[in-house]
Amino acid sequence: MKTFVAKEQEIQKKWFLVDAENRVLGRLATQIAIRLRGKHKPVFTPHADTGDFVVVINAEKVTLTGAKLDKKIYYRHSGYIGGLKKITARRLLEQKPEDVLRLAVKRMLPKNSLGRRQLKKLKIYKGTDHPHQAQHPEVLEI
Repeated sequence: MKTFVAKEQEIQKKWFLVDAENRVLGRLATQIAIRLRGKHKPVFTPHADTGDFVVVINAEKVTLTGAKLDKKIYYRHSGYIGGLKKITARRLLEQKPEDVLRLAVKRMLPKNSLGRRQLKKLKIYKGTDHPHQAQHPEVLEI
């Protein structure tokens, strides 16, 4: 008996639409990461991109539990001495709400070229409008 190995070009990729309104950030991000990796499919292969596309709308209406809005801090570094920048979750949610969800999902994906390819299949939008109507995304209830 041989082990089945999925080929990326033979996998049928679907499009899913997720409404992030009143969803908890971490719980939503885990379900999105599972769809992007393809772990919900019986043909899941860890070293191949077998996942689907995910379109997220209403990213600005995602919620964080507890006091995370003020206590959770996102760091980035410019590469120069003293170049450490930090921003709270509340400020980042006001300025770039797409980045809050994108960072949560990114940190749940593999840290290699496969993870970077899978992250490109995630489309996040601030409001309810998105340019992916032609793909006929299925509504995903989480």
